[in-house]
Amino acid sequence: MGMLRSAVKAVARASAGPLSGIATPEKWVVDWFTGDMANSAGVRVDYDTAMMYAPFFAGVRVISEDLGSLPLFLYERLARGKQRATGHPLYSLLHDAPNDMMGAMAFKEALQGHAITWGGGAAYVVTDERTGVIEELWPLRPDRLRVKVRHRGPGRAERWFQYVDDVNGIYANLAPGEVLYVNGLGFDGLRGYSVVELAANSIGLGLATEHYGAKTFSNGAAPAGALSHPENLSPEARKRMADDWENIHRGIDRAHRVAILEEGVTWQAVGLPNDANQFLETRKLQVTDMARWLRLPPHKIGDLDRATFSNIEQQQLDYVSSALNSWLVRWEQAILTQLLLPEERARFFPEHLVDALLRGDTVNRYQAYAVGRQWGWLSANDVRERENMNPVDGGDAYLVPLNMVPASGGPATDDEERAAARRHARLLRGRSIAARERIAAAWAGKIEEADQEIADLEREKVDELVDEHLDTGRGRRSTSAFIAALQSLYAEDGPIAQAMSALWLPIMTAFAADVAEDAADEVGHDEDIDLSTWSHAYTLAHIGYRIASGFGQLRKQTETADTQEDAATAIVDRLIKWQQERPEQTARWEATQMSNAAAREAWKESGVRQLKWVTQGSKNCPYCTKLDGRTVSIEDPFIAKGDEVDGEDGEKLVAKRDTKHPPVHPGCNCQVVPVT
Repeated sequence: MGMLRSAVKAVARASAGPLSGIATPEKWVVDWFTGDMANSAGVRVDYDTAMMYAPFFAGVRVISEDLGSLPLFLYERLARGKQRATGHPLYSLLHDAPNDMMGAMAFKEALQGHAITWGGGAAYVVTDERTGVIEELWPLRPDRLRVKVRHRGPGRAERWFQYVDDVNGIYANLAPGEVLYVNGLGFDGLRGYSVVELAANSIGLGLATEHYGAKTFSNGAAPAGALSHPENLSPEARKRMADDWENIHRGIDRAHRVAILEEGVTWQAVGLPNDANQFLETRKLQVTDMARWLRLPPHKIGDLDRATFSNIEQQQLDYVSSALNSWLVRWEQAILTQLLLPEERARFFPEHLVDALLRGDTVNRYQAYAVGRQWGWLSANDVRERENMNPVDGGDAYLVPLNMVPASGGPATDDEERAAARRHARLLRGRSIAARERIAAAWAGKIEEADQEIADLEREKVDELVDEHLDTGRGRRSTSAFIAALQSLYAEDGPIAQAMSALWLPIMTAFAADVAEDAADEVGHDEDIDLSTWSHAYTLAHIGYRIASGFGQLRKQTETADTQEDAATAIVDRLIKWQQERPEQTARWEATQMSNAAAREAWKESGVRQLKWVTQGSKNCPYCTKLDGRTVSIEDPFIAKGDEVDGEDGEKLVAKRDTKHPPVHPGCNCQVVPVT
């Protein structure tokens, strides 16, 4: 296997070898003597000369380059939808580079060109001998590959491949798992027809027409004719007259010169001019004929005679959905059945991304985006992604018209309209949870910045008290004096509380307003809800809690220390911890706390009577899981103070307060939703 692997890789890397002898002639030598593919035009047609015919080469190039340029992804199936399987070994081979000498486009267009001209494109599959993982893919020369069918018992057959390279002395039988083979239309489904062989007459006629046109210019003394002399001429005189005529008039540079006839010599045309032969019409027809053979719209290979602004876009769409799509499916099914293991096929699948070829002009694209955006199956970021732009904050929201309600037999009453709006609100509930999470995430950063300022201020002020009352280098030290000064610092009207009020009140008021607006929309409430008074009370309550907690922690550190030096060290350590950890923790807690609390207040004013607990991001938390789906009156707590919630291994969570909304513990990201 190692010898075969290295030999095939070497041949795959090489172009047509220059070595050819009598004992091992190249294919072109054999074809030269045998005449290759028969055709009625009398022009030799083979795989090399066919590619010299411009319409055929253009068609092969269009299909090969279009297919090669399309991104090819390996996807993993999800319960609903799909995702790119970037961790699979095949992903990078198909999307980026199949080997270390060529990119994915060069590889795919080479195999696709072989599939069109030879009937099949093949690549050697290099696998790790220990693990069986595919490591490389190398194109194989189609002129040296033979497709064989081996019978494996009654009713069972396999496609094998024979690679014969007489020049380099390589003779190999390749098993199905060693070759990726993409074939076109064929008589047995295993091998494809060669378009060059089938279209030999058409290609031969096109080459003959080109040859005729070229000869018309190279032999352009005039249209074929005869010089007539009234007397008998000797052979030498006839030869001299013909040579003189050709020397003066033959060739494109001497065309249309004036001819002077002497001694009674006359000129008589014996051929037909190009227009009588319908030379140009024949050449145009051959372009259309090649488009027919390759299933291409004529404009793809340069025939624009019947192309208009109104039909060329539709022809492009037809080309993608028919001619190109058939090849894309062949590629995808070949990869699925030949490169993926049977047990992988239910989970992974390849697919080309054809969006780029289906893009219309700017106006039509934007009109289509507007429809998708209006009716709710496209978000702003979905549109931006299709236009190759980066996402924006808040661009993942999906919008649906509020007047989309089930049809009824007659005009809707006000009660029916309100009921329909609430049914619609229930449909949007999942979107609203995501919207509240985005609102919370936007304000969390501002809360963190504000709390960082407070932590820095506490560090500065408390350090001054430590230096004044607990510093061992000073003459007067007093723990009681330190606690008294600390109590003044953390008083309700002290500098810490004032700083918190100045920083928190604007943030919490605006935060609550954003949540209230979204919560009202969720239940179809169209009146403004003012939570400024509520948010002011909420903020002052939390400031009071933080003041009491901060003073209590520092006092405890002071009173439990063995010495004043230990107290000073413990207090500084606690202040540093607050600076490093507390702002982020506060932001995370308040993001969930405020979003749920403000939404609950907005729903109360909107007339909602019940709330339901929805577990978000805490699926493995035993406490949140027990609460998931619990429904209570909007005035009642989900967990009353002192209640216990069972956890794992007999652990219990004891509620220290009435819990009317999440969070129930640090790190809880659960949400409440209205029950309408």
